[in-house]
Amino acid sequence: MEWNLLFFFNSALLGVGLAMDAFSVSLANGLNEPGMRRRKICIIAGTFAFFQALMPMIGWVCVHTIVQYFRSFEKWIPWIALILLLFIGGKMLIEGIRHKDGDEEKPKVGPGALLIQGIATSIDALSVGFTIAEYGFLMALVCAVIIAAVTFVICIGGLFIGRKFGTRFAGKASVLGGVILIAIGIEIFVTGVF
Repeated sequence: MEWNLLFFFNSALLGVGLAMDAFSVSLANGLNEPGMRRRKICIIAGTFAFFQALMPMIGWVCVHTIVQYFRSFEKWIPWIALILLLFIGGKMLIEGIRHKDGDEEKPKVGPGALLIQGIATSIDALSVGFTIAEYGFLMALVCAVIIAAVTFVICIGGLFIGRKFGTRFAGKASVLGGVILIAIGIEIFVTGVF
């Protein structure tokens, strides 16, 4: 593969495809926390971008070093994503149902939940390491940085959209956010297994 416009275009498209799960989770986070500050929005989007860049690079390293072990692990990726997102989404759903009054403050996305979300939404990106295996290290790194930049922008959009509608649907936001996360987990599982 050589450095050309097609390389950058394909990397950007790869970023868009990989960012869709992170966008949906960002939307759910924005719905759940309509008063979210810009700094936290950047931290959340940055976390998703980091993991979306890290996972393809880990996949690339695995292809070039321990490919036989990674292939046996690859079948578990949909299961891991399903379990993590069912856990987070189920927790949000239960909290949303329990706290029916709009007066109580909703739980905010903490560092632990954000870490789990980042891993769960990007774990399927490990497989991208196989796609970019023909790239040299520098090209793979540039591709990962483009994926991260695209993910960051898309997640910022999701957080702002969720935050805007979260104020309108404050009572139902946590329930809706939980349902979205569960649906994403099921979608990752179904497309990964079948």
